[in-house]
Amino acid sequence: MKDLLSDFKKLSFWKEILVVIAGTFVAAIALYYFIMPSKLILGSVTGFAIVLSTLLEGAGVILKTSTIILILNALLIVLALVFLGKEVGIKTVVASLLLGPFIDFLDHVYPYTHMVQPGNTSVMGDPLLDLLAFILLLGASQAILFRINASTGGIDIVAMIMNKYLHWEMGTSVTVAGMLVCLLGGFIHPANMVIIGIIGTWMNGVVVDYFTASLNRRKRVCVISPDHEKIRDFIIHDLRRGCSLYSVKGGYTDEEGVEVQALLTNSEFAKLMEYIRKNNIHAFATAGNCSEIYGLWRGHKINM
Repeated sequence: MKDLLSDFKKLSFWKEILVVIAGTFVAAIALYYFIMPSKLILGSVTGFAIVLSTLLEGAGVILKTSTIILILNALLIVLALVFLGKEVGIKTVVASLLLGPFIDFLDHVYPYTHMVQPGNTSVMGDPLLDLLAFILLLGASQAILFRINASTGGIDIVAMIMNKYLHWEMGTSVTVAGMLVCLLGGFIHPANMVIIGIIGTWMNGVVVDYFTASLNRRKRVCVISPDHEKIRDFIIHDLRRGCSLYSVKGGYTDEEGVEVQALLTNSEFAKLMEYIRKNNIHAFATAGNCSEIYGLWRGHKINM
């Protein structure tokens, strides 16, 4: 309980909560405008909720899709708290409790019926285009939330549990967790729509992996220079990043030297190269992309 109260006092925690709210709103837009009109069934709690809502409606029971989403997410949040810890649980509680109300808000402010042409069940006039728009928006939202140990709840919780305990990539976990929901869509859709849903779920996993890799991508920078101390000072005091120094020996010149290595964001790498150019520092620099980083470097600036 003390640790929980300590988290609440951190500015970084509330910044991440704002990111959770923004990411959840983007997910709500994707779901409400591109999935609900055509009732495409993808591997998500929303897809499962659409199946249940349709089946219940056929049985004479009217229950809004947003209400079913709220109930299912509440049950899955318990799994998040048990298997993923309080940090993920709290952020997921915020997202899952907001997703249904956000959908209701969009329905009140600008219903998708205003965007669907008569005789159509698609905002863009083609279910495939709706599916592609949904995948891009939701995939970006999921990747952002996964990066800060959060999710919109539902099937994403199952995917995060798979990622943690089975060590699968997040995109693969999202795909596998969603396949069962897609198959359940066969109760209300013909086979071709179920197949579209399965393909869409697979594509969603691919997009999640792409955005996750893009968000996590850093530059592994290696610089050899006689002015390595200036470069070291700039990285530590201006960029506020750590770095490593290695003794090197030129294979052609046989000269002794020092190589500075650091992991930087793209913008930080650009600042470093600008500093080297402006100060006429003689240097040999290489840079490569890294999308998976483990250990102490987590994207936070060092405290000076």
